Amino acid sequence: MALSGLCDSSAVELRRLLAARAISPVELLEACLSRIATINPAVNAVVTLDVSGARKAATAAEAAILRGEDRGALHGLPVLIKDTQDTAGLRSTYGSPLLRDNVPVADQGSVARLRAAGAIIFGKTNTPEWAAGGNTRNPVFGATGNPFDPMRSAAGSSGGSAVALACGMAPLASGSDTGGSLRNPAGFSGIVGMRPSYGLVASEKRAFGWSNLSTDGPMARNVADTALMLSVMASDDVRDPLAYTLPGEPVRSRAERWAAPRPADLGKLRLAFTEDFGFAPTEQAIRRVFRDRVARLAPLFAGCREATPDCSGADDAFAVLRAGLFLAMHGKNYKERPEMLGPNVRANVEEGLSYTLEDHGRAATTQTRIYRAYQTFFETCDVLISPTITLSPRTWSELYPAEIDGVPTKSYFHWLALAYAVTLPGHPAISIPLGLDEAGLPFGLQIVGPRGGDAIVLSVAASIEAAFAGDAQLCRPVPDLARLAAAPPLSAAPGFLTWE
Repeated sequence: MALSGLCDSSAVELRRLLAARAISPVELLEACLSRIATINPAVNAVVTLDVSGARKAATAAEAAILRGEDRGALHGLPVLIKDTQDTAGLRSTYGSPLLRDNVPVADQGSVARLRAAGAIIFGKTNTPEWAAGGNTRNPVFGATGNPFDPMRSAAGSSGGSAVALACGMAPLASGSDTGGSLRNPAGFSGIVGMRPSYGLVASEKRAFGWSNLSTDGPMARNVADTALMLSVMASDDVRDPLAYTLPGEPVRSRAERWAAPRPADLGKLRLAFTEDFGFAPTEQAIRRVFRDRVARLAPLFAGCREATPDCSGADDAFAVLRAGLFLAMHGKNYKERPEMLGPNVRANVEEGLSYTLEDHGRAATTQTRIYRAYQTFFETCDVLISPTITLSPRTWSELYPAEIDGVPTKSYFHWLALAYAVTLPGHPAISIPLGLDEAGLPFGLQIVGPRGGDAIVLSVAASIEAAFAGDAQLCRPVPDLARLAAAPPLSAAPGFLTWE
């Protein structure tokens, strides 16, 4: 197989080829580095590389294979890491000038698990400052462009990872999600991003350990690869209070539960669909595309009905709970070095300072009510779908969409409402690509499962993916790499390296 072909192969297939000694980890790494050198200038997805360290790791992985050793589920696979996740000896800036030169001495837990499973950690992907926002740009590395139109947004905050995957720069990449940061970039770039149930991917780095809003998760080009990565990232690390076990059984770390999603018998499942969860400001163009996709999906299921859990109050609850997170994490820097914080972080901190204990109590009870509404809802359906994101990609020069179909948005994250409608109750969700929208850009389908139903979400997603794999209109769209290779560097675009 030509080196360029390796870049577009699935992680599962690459693992098979590596185990069969048909390719080597060194060849695979060099193919990824070559793809980055050719395509990355046009999109700015990968912001830091460890070429020498990765080559040493690849050589060691190859030697192990030749000795007949298997070091884990990801042995020999190059993996990219979001720049908000600490990597030992590799710069981790969080997109912030405050950490421009930060080089951690240790991997954070999820990265350590990837490395222990044989992954070759070779670079970091771009993110908004402190992952604050649905548009991947920061004053350290600049903006990341959409792989289908580099002047359009890649969404965020895991935009760099999504774009890198779409362009074949690596078979797997990590992300994280509070208000849709795994799912929204996946939707905009035509790849797969999964927000797992809270506690499934344990993290010792979360400042608010008891909050279920934020989680790390996997990103890939297909569902099977996403499940493979999740099988390694899943953990019951006791440093995360939301990671738990049953007596005598580590329920969060049995890889066989996630590594190979079993096909779902869709004909026995009850499908519910919603365009907006009753409150999300969704573009009419996106609603039209979604209704077309529902019409294509409905015959595959036992039943299909339009319905949504009661999400009333979700906007206000998410705003308060999110602001509390940012106030706790960034309040000190806001007081002492406000000029080093961008507009999104400052806005969150200022909002957090304005809320009262009564506001927080109201938000917590609203979140609980929404959670219970979801439990009642899933008594009458097995899976819920929606558009992944409320609109088609706009220019990254716009910090956030100020309006949707002429209606002003309430905040810089209001346009992410389809995602945080699922974040609040803590249910697992995945975004898979399902063709293009009316603007010729990727359309993402969000699949939501019942409480703890990560395996169900993966199985349903894999079955839908397989059902339309041969459909030229609904299969995963692929960016024009030749056009990207010939495009001018994104860094030359006006406003590339600014806050606003």
